[in-house]
Amino acid sequence: MRPAPVVRPVGDSALLIEFGDRIDERINARVVALDRALAARPPLGLIETVPAYCALLLEYDPLLTTQAELAAAALELTESAPAEAARGREHVVPVSFAPRDAPDLDQVAAQAGLQWEEAITAFLTARYRVYMYGFAPGYAYMGGVPPALQLPRKPMAQRGHPVGSVIIAGPQCLITTLPMPTGWWVIGRTPLRVLDPLAERPFRFDPGDTIRFARA
Repeated sequence: MRPAPVVRPVGDSALLIEFGDRIDERINARVVALDRALAARPPLGLIETVPAYCALLLEYDPLLTTQAELAAAALELTESAPAEAARGREHVVPVSFAPRDAPDLDQVAAQAGLQWEEAITAFLTARYRVYMYGFAPGYAYMGGVPPALQLPRKPMAQRGHPVGSVIIAGPQCLITTLPMPTGWWVIGRTPLRVLDPLAERPFRFDPGDTIRFARA
């Protein structure tokens, strides 16, 4: 039996529905399934939903509904929103592993006890899931980094990494959309743009989507 979600108030116009406390595909599938169910059947007063790794934030209009009413409506939907509804699209993302595009790949391979080509193969054979957006516009946090390549973040962030950098830390992977400093490991670069602020759908991926990387 699946554990019941926990509802927590967030100020006077939002609530948080928590399904767990760790990065887990099954937990996130419940988050995404509820998010999509609410989008299909929005309760009165619901303004916006924000999915995260293991929780869903619901923002609402307190003049139209209450926390108790919205929580009841959302919890009812959790019972009728199967996790299968969280399955999204699959995307193939090209990646260059040229030294100029993958400045940290040698270090990652060395720390993993792998040859350079073995590290690339490990990365490319994995399947990645889009869990959430956060930190900066278009930053799609993905899980699925192979255990052999899971390294802690660097002690200090480093500047000068361009848009499209493919970066990893622990079990997480991300494609940068802005030229920003990072303490994650830069192991490649893609010409694909996750963020297009002028498009009707600015973000290329949705939570629940699957990503497969291919050598450019």
